[in-house]
Amino acid sequence: MKYILVTGGVISGIGKGIIASSIGTILKSCGLRVTAIKIDPYINIDAGTFSPYEHGEVFVLNDGGEVDLDLGNYERFLDINLYKDNNITTGKIYQHVINKERHGDYLGKTVQVVPHITDAVQEWVMNQAKVPVDDDKKEPQICVIELGGTIGDIEGMPFVEAFRQFQFKAKRENFCNIHVSLVPQPNATGEQKTKPTQNSVRALRGLGLSPDLIVCRSAKPIEMAVKEKISMFCHVEPEQVIFIHDVSSTYRVPILLEEQGIIKYFKQRLNLPIDDQPSDLLMKWKKMACRYERLLKVCSIALVGKYTKLSDCYASVFKALEHSALAINYKLDLMYIDSTELERSMEAENSVKYHQAWHKLCKADGILVPGGFGIRGTEGKLQAISWARTKKKPFLGVCLGMQLAVVEFARNCLNWEDANSTEFDPDTKNPVVIDMPEHNPGDMGGTMRLGKRRTVFKTENSVLRKLYGDEMFVEERHRHRYEVNPELTHCFEEKGLKFVGHDTEGDRMEIIELDNHPYFVGVQFHPEFSSRPMKPSPPYLGLLLAATGTLNAYLQRGCKLSP
Repeated sequence: MKYILVTGGVISGIGKGIIASSIGTILKSCGLRVTAIKIDPYINIDAGTFSPYEHGEVFVLNDGGEVDLDLGNYERFLDINLYKDNNITTGKIYQHVINKERHGDYLGKTVQVVPHITDAVQEWVMNQAKVPVDDDKKEPQICVIELGGTIGDIEGMPFVEAFRQFQFKAKRENFCNIHVSLVPQPNATGEQKTKPTQNSVRALRGLGLSPDLIVCRSAKPIEMAVKEKISMFCHVEPEQVIFIHDVSSTYRVPILLEEQGIIKYFKQRLNLPIDDQPSDLLMKWKKMACRYERLLKVCSIALVGKYTKLSDCYASVFKALEHSALAINYKLDLMYIDSTELERSMEAENSVKYHQAWHKLCKADGILVPGGFGIRGTEGKLQAISWARTKKKPFLGVCLGMQLAVVEFARNCLNWEDANSTEFDPDTKNPVVIDMPEHNPGDMGGTMRLGKRRTVFKTENSVLRKLYGDEMFVEERHRHRYEVNPELTHCFEEKGLKFVGHDTEGDRMEIIELDNHPYFVGVQFHPEFSSRPMKPSPPYLGLLLAATGTLNAYLQRGCKLSP
């Protein structure tokens, strides 16, 4: 097993996740089996209880793990399926060690950060690195480990110490450290500054880790003189300094790394049994990156949510839309609309924001209402859904978006004026969405329905079934507590809102489709989590096809994309 540790310096959020994913992609393109581990030094057990404004979206895995969004990057780039134990947190490690101490496993010894916490980290990494993540179920050969945060953070120190020890346990030819740093360019001088990188590498060396590669992030391409300066002051060869400037799309990053000789370096440094040249996989990435940059036709989608101030809150939704747009040769114009700004109360409070939000919604080619929790902004989402339904705008509702589509239909088509979800109004006379907990063993998610579940199509006459390739069932990831009330579904079906998919028992409604509408679809699951750059998610692809007026032609071609 070869281990590649990716650390970060100067600032967090520098792009370690994309660089770790890109390195994995390059090595996978050389025919190696790659897995990935993300270490988050926070004390939370997992990301499940975070507000999206803390660390971006909560990504859900097949096994129900609620994890950092970087695991989503790994899955998309490497086309693998990870597990909850691929995300290590300080909370998980301490819980593991404390449980062992309570069981008496340490035989009366004083339990300390060194050696007990550091040993637990190393043991966890070695065990998880062996777990197969590809469809062929073979043991990985390379494990890319990303250490979250920044070198020098107090909370990250036990992990840095663990890897200082681990480099000797694994042996030099099996362990490599990549340090990602920032090269800022102050506007006042326009000069690219190397001092933050020098200080960051010095701090890393002081903690016992020497970088094998220094990846320098910058706004603009870095000059050769800067590379030589970093090489000289950071005690590495010039070819060990890699530059990644801001690019038009993340698909370009693996190509930038490959152009700077990273395959040849890894082959020598880790003694890998590979050719110097990448395979067809990286050529596909190159073609995809070139196609992305040459797109001319634009499709605009309005994303109506309540976490719109930070794009990372809907990272997987954005990626799923982008994958679908790229598949049909369109450039995505994603307009984020804060759902509270569509509400009547906003017109009195701030009429400019209100009219701007409605202007965006009206000019969009399609409307997407993603998942979420809590009552804030739900009335605005209902307004957007009503607009999509009555004006025949292509619409996709995901999780809460589907539930609200049912609420909107009940209020405006069945005339149940107080129809609501019991999440927002426990005393409603028409509870069209109710709490249907799924009891999980242990604490993870409590009563939430989490992870991959099967959805069975109950009719052949379904747009989504055709988009999924006419399969009898699909398996997608879930993250919710509330469900459409199964006792009331017949009232909706009589009026044209069809429940075309349900769970294996037939109790939980999974997919809705509206008759006599170009594309009005709701799904209880989160299809964005399984979207891949070269395999777009069918519900999102359907939305983009409908928004560009090409859905019927696509279905007539037997769900084949035009060349």
